Amino acid sequence: MSQTENKNIIDGFEPVIGLEVHAQLVTKTKIFCACENKYGAEPNTLTCPVCLGLPGALPVLNMQAVEYAIKMILAIGGEVRQRSIFARKNYFYPDLPKGYQISQFDLPIGEGGVITISADGSEKQLGVTRIHLEDDAGKSLHPEGSGDTYSRIDLNRCGAPLIEIVSEPDMRSPQEAYAYLSKIKQILQYVGVCTGDMEKGHLRCDANISVRPEGQEKFGTKTELKNMNSFKGVERALNFEIARQIQTIKDGGSISQQTLLWNEKKQVAEAMRSKEEANDYRYFPEPDLTPLHVSESWLEEIRESLPELPDARSARFVKEYGIPEYDAGVLTDTHTLADYFEAVAKKINDGKLASNWVMGELSRYANEGAFDFAEPHVAPEDISRVISEVKALKISASFGKQAVKELVVEKKPLSEIDFGGNQMISDTGELEALIENVLSSNEENVVRYLAGAEKLIGFFVGQLMKETKGKADPALVNKLLKEKLESRRS
Repeated sequence: MSQTENKNIIDGFEPVIGLEVHAQLVTKTKIFCACENKYGAEPNTLTCPVCLGLPGALPVLNMQAVEYAIKMILAIGGEVRQRSIFARKNYFYPDLPKGYQISQFDLPIGEGGVITISADGSEKQLGVTRIHLEDDAGKSLHPEGSGDTYSRIDLNRCGAPLIEIVSEPDMRSPQEAYAYLSKIKQILQYVGVCTGDMEKGHLRCDANISVRPEGQEKFGTKTELKNMNSFKGVERALNFEIARQIQTIKDGGSISQQTLLWNEKKQVAEAMRSKEEANDYRYFPEPDLTPLHVSESWLEEIRESLPELPDARSARFVKEYGIPEYDAGVLTDTHTLADYFEAVAKKINDGKLASNWVMGELSRYANEGAFDFAEPHVAPEDISRVISEVKALKISASFGKQAVKELVVEKKPLSEIDFGGNQMISDTGELEALIENVLSSNEENVVRYLAGAEKLIGFFVGQLMKETKGKADPALVNKLLKEKLESRRS
């Protein structure tokens, strides 16, 4: 599809996207009962009369879930409603044994807020409409090879605590939606209320998408996309649906308001049902739960407990450690990565050097699955010792990298790293003697260098490094080599 000067205008149409993000809270128990809130247990072993909605069972609100919801509301600059009400949202799915979901409707616990993303090198603020608490449904499983003949139901997730974060329709491209989701996940992890793991269903996203002709203020008819289990999946699904809607309109058709399921395997969105309106759910106040009241003192206590948030931490890293904004953005992606970097930077008293090693060697091993900043098996102090040796020119950078590999991959203790046997050769007399040997053994290349082929300096450096097994001080080697070569011109 061709694009106009505005990158968000596609074939004369502008996408309008809003996201509904469901985040499962990391409480020990479910939101309205004492069942364990855990992933990966044997199917249908974490249930009770309350989360199954059996007659006579009464819900009791988990106040830790309330606290976690408040933390997220405050973290995005939203307003905490000091009086909110739970409601029953009625619908019938095989994995919803109660026949309703306990949620919040007209009086949610949180309203407003802003998510700031980076788009095309500039910041954009995306509005949040509301955050509300609710319990989760179970999970329908479709075994491989079963076709459409049967499904299995796991009710362990019934009653798991959720917050739903509903955005304003402020996004204008799948890329902005991806950035918004990434920022939501980052903030959830920083405040410690959700793992953000989409593969385990701890973070789920539904997208509302419509298109409108360029310049038109009125929104088009929207569809809802479900069943997206990765950030890239959300981006792909939105790209597909935008293209479908535009092509439908250009062909003279109209868009029907409906719910679509994203088929990741086929890379298509398939119709699920006509889209419900709020009144289809027959919301009414939950009769078994009293209104939720949040006192001013409790609200202030939670506010004071909030950690330093990613944007603020990134800005501080730039100022305090003198690193580029790009580095600070990468290093504050997760609070565990930021913590590790900061521990190293403080130990060696060099922010940029710490940034280079943490973003370089350690992040490479993390990407390969050999290292985890959240549960590091190598202490920052051990990595700091290696970097300090390199900084003091006691060992070469190449040996430093080898030492990190031995610590991280081979899991050697620091005491077994042979720093003494790998000391840098920085004695001028010793290096000058070695340089003379190298030059004498390569007279032909010396002549070429003196004739103008000065790139051969790299060849001579390589020979020196080979001779010293990488232990020579590279900066000193370069300086002495150039002096020796220049002295041969006379």
